[in-house]
This record gives sequence, structure tokens and C-alpha cells, in this order.
Amino acid sequence: MEQETLLPLLCATAQGSKKDFAQLYKITSSQVYAVVLKMLQNQALAEEATQEAYIRVWHNAGSYQLGKGTVLTWLISIARYRALDLLRHNKVRKESSLSEDNPDHLGGYDNTPGAELDHPKLGECMEELDNHQRQAIHLAYFNGLSHQEVVTHLASPLGTIKSWIRRGLQSLQRCLSV
Repeated sequence: MEQETLLPLLCATAQGSKKDFAQLYKITSSQVYAVVLKMLQNQALAEEATQEAYIRVWHNAGSYQLGKGTVLTWLISIARYRALDLLRHNKVRKESSLSEDNPDHLGGYDNTPGAELDHPKLGECMEELDNHQRQAIHLAYFNGLSHQEVVTHLASPLGTIKSWIRRGLQSLQRCLSV
């Protein structure tokens, strides 16, 4: 249902419809904002990342490719990359939350279904992943860690981390498309 609502709005946005862009923003901005706020842990930076993400959406709506994921996934991806840019630029990542003194703390990881977004299906799908995949995806995508930082945090080889993330994302894509 989500894709059926968002895809026409995105297509109209690509054609320059400000009204449809405003509707797309209204429907999706809270979920996009939730992801970047979780990553940045700073309200002002999260607002900035969200705003810049939607500016990019306005200019690049025509570049969306249907076969590569849902519209919401695409929007979150744009916002996530902007948040990562802000993390790198402003160095706001809280390294202390990932200290070796507290190995059980996953940088704010909350494994409650739906904790990642206000999207109950994503929470359910995250719960279906194996624990390693869920942790690696959460650290990389919701906390903004690089693959190398995930390696350090989970004390596993880079190839293993990349495999967990790749397989986990494939499982999420299958689950969300049902």
C-alpha cells in the first residue's frame, strides 16, 4: 500500500509538481527524520539532514529506480547519506557509546519491534533477521557507523560484517515486499 501511494507522488514530483512533493514530504518526513535523528542524536542536525535530503529528492526524483527498492527506502537512503556526511563533517558521533568498556551496549540499539522507524512492518522484518545481521545493519544504517567501525565493535572480520549486512538487507527486502 505504501508504495502504491508514494510512487505516484514521486513520479509527479519528478514532473515538477510542488503539490505532490508537499504530499510526499507530509507522508514520509517523520520516518526519514526519525532515522537521521537516531543517527545524529542532535535535533538541529537531524532537521538539517532531513531538509537537505528532501532538496535532493526534489532535484533527483526522476532518478528513482523502481526495481532497487521502495520509495521510502530510497528517501531514507538519501537522508542517511546526508546524515553520514554531517557526522563526518561535524564529528558529532558519540564514540563513548561504543566503548570497549561496555560491549553489550550497541550504540543505542533498541531491538524492540518497530524501534527503527514508525513503520511496523520494518520492525517485524528486523526481528526476523538473525542477531548478527540485525546488529550489523542497525549499527551501519541506523547509527551511521562505517563497515570498519562495525568490524571493531562486533569483533568480526570485514568480510563477515559485509556478508551479514548484505544478506540481512536482502532478507529485509524480501520481507518488506510481501
